Amino acid sequence: MKTGSCMQRFTDKTVIVTGAGSGIGKATARRFAEEGGTVALLGHSNSVDEALADMPGGKCFALKVDVRNPDDVRAAIDKVAQRTGRIDVLHNNAGVAVMKAPEDHSDEDWDKVLSTNVDGMFYCSRAAIPHLEKTGGCIVNTSSVSGMGGDWGMLAYNTSKGAVTNMTRALALDLGKRGIRVNAVAPSLTDTKMAGGIMEDEEKLAKFAERMPLDPPARPEDVAGVVAFLASDDARMVTGVILPVDGGVTAANGQPAIG
Repeated sequence: MKTGSCMQRFTDKTVIVTGAGSGIGKATARRFAEEGGTVALLGHSNSVDEALADMPGGKCFALKVDVRNPDDVRAAIDKVAQRTGRIDVLHNNAGVAVMKAPEDHSDEDWDKVLSTNVDGMFYCSRAAIPHLEKTGGCIVNTSSVSGMGGDWGMLAYNTSKGAVTNMTRALALDLGKRGIRVNAVAPSLTDTKMAGGIMEDEEKLAKFAERMPLDPPARPEDVAGVVAFLASDDARMVTGVILPVDGGVTAANGQPAIG
């Protein structure tokens, strides 16, 4: 889907997007490419190659990487820097979710979610910091409204996104004087594969519509536009922010609509 943006805020810049094979990651990679960036699409499956074929501009490339493996991550990020000569933006987007009762989470469920959503984000950030310091670059993380408050039946995911939210703030404090900004987006329901179980259920969608002032769901492109803003010089004095892209869900105090 075209964004309609005619801005070229990322010309001569290199952007890394993890989890770029689908959903928010793919939409964000496309937005950066449309705005003139050289985009490295990182993913663990063949979907990242399929996403690459849909990118405009001819300056994008894909790398297979498992963000849970620190050696793979460091090698991939160093390869991007060697190929392009610089890294200006890291969009930490790779993530997975499990929806189960707390006692039904297996050890494998817990490890998969936490190692991908938290460890992977740390490994990517750590490897990118020396490159971002050279360019005065920035990090934009994908957190979630689930990292700002709890959900039913999503213990591991909520735990991971809560960690992402505070990791973002801690990195912003530690890296600000080194010229690196760190922010996060916090989407609510977005039309992606991860939300497929909700998107296909009219009753669940109706429940979201009751709580969301703007009509759900968000499109991946809606989130991508906010990521691009946070990564751009338009947000030069913005760091440590967890910016909801949630249709107004977090505007409520939790009490029901009775009017």
